[in-house]
Amino acid sequence: MIDSIDITGFKYEIDDTTRKYVTKKIGRLDRYLPKHARKSAVAEVRLKEVNRDHGNKYEAEVVLNVPGHILTATDSTVNMLAAVDIVEAKLIAQLRKYKQNTIPHIGHRGMLGRFKRSYARETQ
Repeated sequence: MIDSIDITGFKYEIDDTTRKYVTKKIGRLDRYLPKHARKSAVAEVRLKEVNRDHGNKYEAEVVLNVPGHILTATDSTVNMLAAVDIVEAKLIAQLRKYKQNTIPHIGHRGMLGRFKRSYARETQ
């Protein structure tokens, strides 16, 4: 669980259920982080109440500081909890790409296996 989560509201009063929900959803993102980045990950959550022309009323923005990168995701919907869910999905995709780029062995699997299979076919 990400220990350092800062939740702030702009023109939006944060109640206990929203605070618990955001802590649960954003805190679980550490399972997608590499092991070296889990201790130093810091999340800043900004919840805003805005009035857009197309009806979106609430906006959620999450800034996740990991070693070497800053990952951000924003979304605005009619419901604050739905905005948090969508932002979580966006951050999961960004964290997968971050993990694939920072850990050298992920993403290159199968190269040696393909070589072994082709070599085994030639020796038969």
